[in-house]
Amino acid sequence: MTITQDPPTVAFDALPLNPNGPRGNAWGRFGPTDQLGTLNLLTPERVVEAAKEIRSGVRVSLDWPLSMPSYPSFNRSPFKQELVLRNPNCVYDDILTFNSQGSTQWDGFRHYAHQKSRLFYNGTTTEDIEKSDAIGLHSWVENGGVTGRGILLDYAEWATSKGIPVSALESTPITLENLKQAAADYKLDFRKGDIFFVRSGFTAAYNKLSAQEREDLPKRPSPDFSGVEATEEMLRWLWEHQFAAVAGDAPSFERSPIRGNHANQEFNLHEWVLAGWGTPIGEMFDLEKLSEHCKATGRYTFFLSSMPLNVVGGVASPPNAFAIF
Repeated sequence: MTITQDPPTVAFDALPLNPNGPRGNAWGRFGPTDQLGTLNLLTPERVVEAAKEIRSGVRVSLDWPLSMPSYPSFNRSPFKQELVLRNPNCVYDDILTFNSQGSTQWDGFRHYAHQKSRLFYNGTTTEDIEKSDAIGLHSWVENGGVTGRGILLDYAEWATSKGIPVSALESTPITLENLKQAAADYKLDFRKGDIFFVRSGFTAAYNKLSAQEREDLPKRPSPDFSGVEATEEMLRWLWEHQFAAVAGDAPSFERSPIRGNHANQEFNLHEWVLAGWGTPIGEMFDLEKLSEHCKATGRYTFFLSSMPLNVVGGVASPPNAFAIF
């Protein structure tokens, strides 16, 4: 179903909307059975406005190959491709086996639950997800995908220019203070319904690793990666901007590991943003060429075209995403 009207805005301090759900939830904002979450903000009017970003026709892919990273973290299986020659004809098929969390991905609302209650967005249960008629990401496809105005905050480039160390392969936070300053320096004009990207420099750092270093990376005692800080202030800032979706180039949008002594469990971003608000989270987007083009042109906004896999009951998906200038 395509949304035709602009949904109402709710104040952060009015959360939670559903008193029977976890802290900070926005369940019911778009109806009790909604499966689009903040993708409802991508109204036809906003998509038409976003299309004005297309001026040169330059297209930049934002997908890392499905085979990257070579050795996924978080104990996930690597990508496999089987080439099949269909003898006696000279015809090839290929059979692909991959974890939808293995490379560039959109986290769907059935990926990460509020851990204590074990409830997903809008109160969805594990029993709901495992039903044969579960809709999942199919609803996103029917609504036209994640398509609208994209905006890049190139934190890695900004931090480097300011002499701030960029440690994408370490558990370092991108603070709200620095994020705000970078946005001000880049003169970013955020709009309701934007699809917000943060570049931490992960793919650039990963591309510099040797084959052995790539193999060793997921074997570390802790999956340490940079990401935005998980704080009440960060959540409030994200909510106030009313992004349709948020994404980054790191294995986790928020600082990883997302649990531990460094993390305030009251403000876990996956729980609030994904399970609570119904805001898609994108991870391991390849933002290197996008960064180069934005820096060369001075334009950090673009038209985003992203169509997830049309899998009924889908939990997550490669984005199949392009930035179009």
